Amino acid sequence: MEDVEGGKRKRWRLWLALTALVVLLAVVLVPPMVSINRYKNDITHLVSESLGRPVRLSSVELRLIPRPGFVLTDLTVDEDPAYGAEPVLRANAVKASIRLFSLWRGRLEISRISVDEASINLVRTAEGRWNLESLFRTAAGKVQNAEAAQANPNRRVNPFPYIEATNSRINFKEGVEKLPFSLLNTDLSFWQEQPGEWRIRVRGQPARTDVNLDLADTGVVRLEASIHRAAELRNLPVHLDVDWQNAQLGQLTRLLIGSDSGWRGDLTGEMHLDGTAEAAQIQTRLRATGVHREEFAPAAPMDFDASCGLVYHYSQLSVEDLKCDSPLGDGRIRIAGGMPGNETPAHFSVELDQIPVGAALDALRTVRNDFAPGLQAAGLVSGKIGYAPQSADVATTAKTASKNPAPSTHGSRAHAQPAGPLTGSLTVQGFQLSGDGIGEPVQVPKVVLEAVSTAATLTQGDSMALQTSIALPAGAPSPLTISARLALSGYTVRLQGQTNTIRARELAHVAGFARAEALDALAGGPINLDLSAQGPWLPAPRDLTADVPQGVAGGSAKTTASDAPNGPVSDRLLGTVTVHNATWKADYLANPVEIAQATLHLDRDAVSWDPVSFAYGAVKGTASVDLKVNCQGSAECAPHFDVRFGDLDAGVLEAAFLGAREPGTLLSELLAKLRSASSSNAPKWPPMEGTASADSLILGPVTLTDVSADLRLQDDGAEIEDLNADLLGGHVESGGTVKTGQGSPVYALEARFAGLKPAALGKLIGQDWTGGDFAASGKMEVGGFAAKDLAASAKGTLHFDWRHGAVGGSRESATDDAAPAALAKFDRWTADAEIGGGAVTLKQNEVQAGSRKRTVQGALLLSDPPRVSFAGPKPAEAAEANQ
Repeated sequence: MEDVEGGKRKRWRLWLALTALVVLLAVVLVPPMVSINRYKNDITHLVSESLGRPVRLSSVELRLIPRPGFVLTDLTVDEDPAYGAEPVLRANAVKASIRLFSLWRGRLEISRISVDEASINLVRTAEGRWNLESLFRTAAGKVQNAEAAQANPNRRVNPFPYIEATNSRINFKEGVEKLPFSLLNTDLSFWQEQPGEWRIRVRGQPARTDVNLDLADTGVVRLEASIHRAAELRNLPVHLDVDWQNAQLGQLTRLLIGSDSGWRGDLTGEMHLDGTAEAAQIQTRLRATGVHREEFAPAAPMDFDASCGLVYHYSQLSVEDLKCDSPLGDGRIRIAGGMPGNETPAHFSVELDQIPVGAALDALRTVRNDFAPGLQAAGLVSGKIGYAPQSADVATTAKTASKNPAPSTHGSRAHAQPAGPLTGSLTVQGFQLSGDGIGEPVQVPKVVLEAVSTAATLTQGDSMALQTSIALPAGAPSPLTISARLALSGYTVRLQGQTNTIRARELAHVAGFARAEALDALAGGPINLDLSAQGPWLPAPRDLTADVPQGVAGGSAKTTASDAPNGPVSDRLLGTVTVHNATWKADYLANPVEIAQATLHLDRDAVSWDPVSFAYGAVKGTASVDLKVNCQGSAECAPHFDVRFGDLDAGVLEAAFLGAREPGTLLSELLAKLRSASSSNAPKWPPMEGTASADSLILGPVTLTDVSADLRLQDDGAEIEDLNADLLGGHVESGGTVKTGQGSPVYALEARFAGLKPAALGKLIGQDWTGGDFAASGKMEVGGFAAKDLAASAKGTLHFDWRHGAVGGSRESATDDAAPAALAKFDRWTADAEIGGGAVTLKQNEVQAGSRKRTVQGALLLSDPPRVSFAGPKPAEAAEANQ
């Protein structure tokens, strides 16, 4: 019996092995032998019926493993002509799986359609309809057919298949126009969960075709939706969950608006929708971390977490019951409102509840680099601002009433102007600024920001704003009035009143004005301010006076390099700053400059001090200084000055700049500074250029009148260009350089003299000279401070030409001073002379009287006073003259 049982088991195993072998051979051998292309039209019709769209394909293959199905090659799903001509789906290879149980019933049904690397188009028409509507209508029709089939079992119904796409691309179109937006590397699933309910799942990377994007930073979008049956797409009951994670703000703005807005940070957003497109309940949450501008990394980047709820109506494109809430510090920001649509104006309100002022300061630092990093702000902001513009008919009625006012009657009240769209106020309690070099904190117990706007000015960009005015004690007899106007587009701040130099320095540092250290050299009486600052919140500005040399008072405004025509709008500081009875001390000056009055003018294209009434010791004058804006190079950016003197004595000028000549006084201090000029830490003159002029300049016995010279100051000296003056009845033109880098100044000068009167020239050297005008030219190099040093170091050449002249003897009748007979009367005397050894010595010369020509010998000793010796200078005499 056991042997019989064992034989049966062996035969059963043999049959199983034979059956498996037959199935395996069928799987391997049957598909190639079966011509599925004979059933291509039936399969095409079956897929088309499942998708509700015309379908085209090139070939069909049968696959039995891992599950029975078809492989469709070059599948194209045509679009409904109402949405365009481009196919709704195109894929090289598609797998269509067969429902096995349908084969037992003698029918062929598709359970799953799988595509890979497909291109899918989502189209929205101008009427707001999507090409998905026909797909849902097809699915809904299958549900209705299935319900009908339950009542009539003989009716055939093909159930809706499970559709999935992997590594695919979803394109978006507006009518026939393809938009640049798409989802790449997309995985999509669409299936019927149960009769009358469909599920959608999407995961992809947002992309834009018309800009270069780093796809790793555009984030990943995930969508899960549950949709129930309805007659129209807009009435489908929907539950939708969307989240967008790991999006970088710079790439996100490039994706949405096509350009990088300059913000950096990480963003995560999520949205939950319940209802229909006609009445969608939407909840959103937006979180961001490390938000800052791309130009710099602030000490405390912004983080925020905002949640909103609203009801959206698709047909009216309206939003109602909008409520947003975001914590900030220990307070909260709440936004409420709605957009009714149908040309009805939107209305919003923003409520601040105990928001710290320090948070606003931190926000400002995220857009303004190095803005008062040590500044601390205290205070709390609370209040509510509402925005509710008039409807079109109300605005028209108000405008008509303003043009055609009703006649007034006795005792009637004037008609009130229609209220503007912006209402409400914000109150700052306990405002205080401290730190960052502020000696005494700036305190204002209460600041009220009132909403201002009028219906008549809605076309103006800043017609709606918050404004305030406060009186701030600033260390002067009268307070400083600050008026501010804050709009969405930018800000305007007006300062009027008095402050002292200490408070002015603090305010300049707090406001971030570069070159504010120039104010550190200013001390004295009150400063009158009448300034207006305005600009956008973005972009961050560049210092207006970034190219102003250090130490030149005037660095007190900001702008950007784009302030040139057609450039972006930038910050502007306009107005005047007036200084009275102040002193200004620069490191490169031996003494302070006393300023009786100076006015700084600031406008869009220029910064200038004009006029400046000053005294430097006994030297008095007026000046103006122009500080260039928007210059292109360092040479072009040098400030330009114009200094004007009355009667100027060189001796007084020397005493003012050099001080007394005893050891340990200002002169020795100045010499020490000049001798260390080669050191990197030595104070140097700032690069400047301009004009200096005087009514007269007294140089010992010589007086120059109507003096003017173009000067170019550099850190190692100065260039004198085009010096012009009247001298000794004639005119002199000169130029040269002054170098101060060798321990003592070195002068290199060239001069041309014309029309000098012999009588005045002879009087200068103590002789009687008469005749025609005297002309000369020459060049000379001298060095030192004192007159004897200048005379001893002088070297150079001189050429002169004198016609129809006569040289008389010395008034002191010295033997060596007696003029040679040849000079008693002559027609022309030309000579070349050499400057050196403390004298101007005649070299080659010619004295012509009629046809007779002779030469003479002589020299001018550079003594005090100068003396002529026609016998030539004796060595001992020349040395004595230079003692």
